[in-house]
Amino acid sequence: MGNIQKSESAMIYRETEYKCPIDVTLAVVGGKWKASILWHLSQDTLRFSDLQRLFSGTTRKMLTQQLRELEADGLVHREVYPQVPPKVEYSLTDKGRSIYPILELMCDWGREHAGVMGTGTAGAMGTGTGSGTF
Repeated sequence: MGNIQKSESAMIYRETEYKCPIDVTLAVVGGKWKASILWHLSQDTLRFSDLQRLFSGTTRKMLTQQLRELEADGLVHREVYPQVPPKVEYSLTDKGRSIYPILELMCDWGREHAGVMGTGTAGAMGTGTGSGTF
């Protein structure tokens, strides 16, 4: 469940061997939606419906899968309230909050390079993918 074991020259994470810590990080937060989910949860605790609105470019199934993986890795906390209809909120754990400085640097890098790469204006990060504005 998210534990990294080190051998002499490699790290084992989710039963896969990695030689580079960057690859381990990408295994945890890589994918189309995970980094953006973490970014938005760093700003506020959100309900599933809020996340669905932010990530309109993904399916309910994919969003659920990404959230479950982040929860299994200990980055996201899922709180279920016993009421009808059920209320579920997502927030970052301490481990999830520890990646915020990296996400902030990624966001800054994206803003700086968006215009250079021809993807639009620097202030429109995330538009077009359904991931909201950073």
